[in-house]
Formats: sequence, structure tokens, C-alpha cells
Amino acid sequence: MKHSHISITHIPGIRVGHFTNDKCATGCTVVLCENGGATCGVDIRGGAPGTRETALLAPTCLVDKVNAILLTGGSALGLAAADGVMRYCQEQGYGFSMARKKIPIVPAAVIYDFNLGEDGAPTAQDGYEACLQAAAGATKVAEGNVGAGTGALVGKVCGTQQAMRGGLGTAAMQFKTGLKVGVVVVVNTFGDVRSDEDNRIIIAGARTKDGNRFLDTIKYLLEGTATTTQSSNTLIGVVVINAHLGKTELTKVAEMAYAGVSQVITPAHTLFDGDTLFALATGESEVEADVNLVGIAAAELIKKAIQRAILKSVGREGIPAYSEVNSTTD
Repeated sequence: MKHSHISITHIPGIRVGHFTNDKCATGCTVVLCENGGATCGVDIRGGAPGTRETALLAPTCLVDKVNAILLTGGSALGLAAADGVMRYCQEQGYGFSMARKKIPIVPAAVIYDFNLGEDGAPTAQDGYEACLQAAAGATKVAEGNVGAGTGALVGKVCGTQQAMRGGLGTAAMQFKTGLKVGVVVVVNTFGDVRSDEDNRIIIAGARTKDGNRFLDTIKYLLEGTATTTQSSNTLIGVVVINAHLGKTELTKVAEMAYAGVSQVITPAHTLFDGDTLFALATGESEVEADVNLVGIAAAELIKKAIQRAILKSVGREGIPAYSEVNSTTD
């Protein structure tokens, strides 16, 4: 097996584009599926999801392939960006054939990111612009506070001012058989983010009021120091493989990928999280794809992508980034 810090776009037929609105500290990210789309499954966890077109991804539903996935800020308001993605897909002739018309299939998931910047949410035009960037074909995906990760925060048990910057990250790996697996995630969680190498070490999360140390959210709650309160949290993302898998198998891959989330984010999947993971199969390769292997690989890559989202983040308006509270960065 060969793997390194390559991005999800190393999988043929997958393109990623961002629209970033620094003024409003929000944005959106599009994963375009070229060459006829990709088979898709989804798993939704946490008690506060914000999604679009996820019901049709159930194995019992008619539609088999999607043309794009939208990850966006702006909470439910940001789902409007999917209209722009659909417009782009229509212009390209992408979509599910229905009688006289092709209907683009664009599932979406959101984060709540109204904590920084001016009021505003991604629009249909923003989604369209993200598609244009994706179509430009860059193989390197920008990470950190870009696209849907622009306004992301982590560690919110004591509110925004004691939180830290989250962001967007990607990772991929390739096996000797030719199987490729890639992920992209947006990290905007209630819990702390821990090191992939040693999950006892917090690298980003809730801080003390003086900002000199981490609280450790789970310990803080178990000691009865505070109770969980409504907050704005979510981890959303996409797993992609270059092989053939069906909707049922991909749903299982999405389920297994969450193992990576719970290993480095503590706590995960709370009542106030809207965690959503999509799993795509482009079917462009004849290589074998074992569901267990793909699920395990996805979980490992999710961990790496979460960590990269933190490593690549930048501070803003008193909300520090990883580099401002740790001595080393990637």
C-alpha cells in the first residue's frame, strides 16, 4: 500500500472547487463527479443535521448516481448554493434522465458558521462559482479556512471565545491493486480534536479563559463543571473510491468511516452535531473493492483529513488556530 498527503482529486473523475467569502466567514465546497456521476451512499449522525436530497440515497430508492456533492456553510440557508451546482450540472448535460429532461442530483450537507464575520450565507451563485473552480481541474485542494471550512470552529463547550479554528482537510491513499480511496471533511465540532498519533493529546479545542491550556471537554463535563448547551457543530464530508460498489455497500462504508471521527474528536455525534458523511464510487476501475477494506481505509483517512483541517487553519478575530497554541505545524 502506498499513501501520502495527496488529495481526493487524485481519483479520476473527481474535481473539487471552493467558494470562499472571507467577509462573512462562510463558503461552500463542491465535489463534482464527472463521467456520468458516481454511485452514492450516506450516513447521518448527531441530532441536528442540515441536508438536502439524502433520502433518495437510501438503497431502496430509485436514483443510483449523483452528479455532485455540496458541502456548505450558512446552516439551512446555505443549502441554496445547491441550486447553483444544479445549474452548472444542467449546462454540462449531467443528470438523471426523466422523460424529456435530465435532473441533476446534488445531495448537500451544511455546517452552522454564523459565529464569525458579517451576516450572510452561501448563495446559488456561490455554488456555481465553486463548480467553475472545480472544473478548472487543479489536482491540489486548498485546505484550512477555505470553502465550507471558512468559518469552522472546534471546542465550543464554553462558547465561541474559548473555541479554536476548525477548517477543511483532505487525504487519500492508493493500494498496489490500483484501488484508490480519498476523503474531504469539514471540521466544525462541539468536541476537541486529538492527535492521530496519540489520542490523549488535544491539538485543538476548548481552552481556559486565559487561553493557556485546553479544558478537555469530556473531563470538563464529567466533573460536573458545566452541562452541554445548544451550540453550532457538525462534521461533514465525502469518501470516494475509484472502484465499483453499490448503494448498500457504500452506506456501510460511510458508517465505518465514522470510526475515524470518534477516535480523534471527543465527544462526537452529540445532540447538537449534524454529522453527515457521503460515500461515492466512481466505478472507473476494474479493481476489486472489499467493503471492509474500504471502510477501514476511509476511517484512517478521515483521521488524517481532520488533523490536516486543523493544521492548515488560521486565526481570526481572537479565535486562535493550531499554530498559535502549538509549537509545531505540518
